[in-house]
Amino acid sequence: MKKSSHLQAVSKKPEGQPTRGKTASNRLRRVDNFILLYEPSLLTRTDDRFADALFVDLGYGFDPRTTLESAARFRRLNPNLKILGVEIDKERVEAALPFADEKTFFRLGGFNLPLLEGESVRLIRAFNVLRQYEEKDFAPAYERLAHYILPGGLMIEGTSNPFGSIWAANAARKMEDGSWKMEALVFSTNFRLGFDVEEFQTILPKNLIHRVVPGEAIYDFFEAWKRAAAETAAAKAYGARQWFGAAAQSLARRGYKVNLQKKWLSKGWLIWERD
Repeated sequence: MKKSSHLQAVSKKPEGQPTRGKTASNRLRRVDNFILLYEPSLLTRTDDRFADALFVDLGYGFDPRTTLESAARFRRLNPNLKILGVEIDKERVEAALPFADEKTFFRLGGFNLPLLEGESVRLIRAFNVLRQYEEKDFAPAYERLAHYILPGGLMIEGTSNPFGSIWAANAARKMEDGSWKMEALVFSTNFRLGFDVEEFQTILPKNLIHRVVPGEAIYDFFEAWKRAAAETAAAKAYGARQWFGAAAQSLARRGYKVNLQKKWLSKGWLIWERD
């Protein structure tokens, strides 16, 4: 595809606002590693409409490093995976085009994804994108993106700290009727900052960040997690990783549906499964 066609892939003005665009190398490595462990089949499916379906990195920033890093990771599993980096800023797209190839694309767009005729999407990663918007804009953005992803597909959308050592994200599933199901709320830490439940409150997704107030489910969840961490504090003598796992076990005893598999907790992922 010619350079101009990348910039003209959508005929309408891209929907959304430019992000700050700054990112660190491997900031989203733990996000990608989570996807690879959570549902590797989503990256390898070739049945029906999934044969050539794309992974979309929405809002990659000033340079395409997050898209290219993901390409390297995901293609170890599926060498033929097609990947699309989307940016709302024309200069950022132009800067990324030298890195494009027959399986890696960079196009100008926003929540109205710049797909070509016949293209479909299996997975969207939208990190550090919606955080800058008003809460009222959250649902319309999700509904817009739901238009593009295949039923059974997934979007992981959330916020990380500047180096990706902690993050929180919605795992949203595309349903057959075209709606999203909030499948899980995922919290991630690499333990370099230790373990402090309150740190996760500062990086909640946009639909939750302003709802940590009495009467809201997310408030109750954090209060329960804090109490669980306090009552298992003795475990931190063995390290933050062990304390994190012990607190998750306590949280589950309080009635919260958290995934207690060692493959998640030992790696610093707390998955709150939503009904």
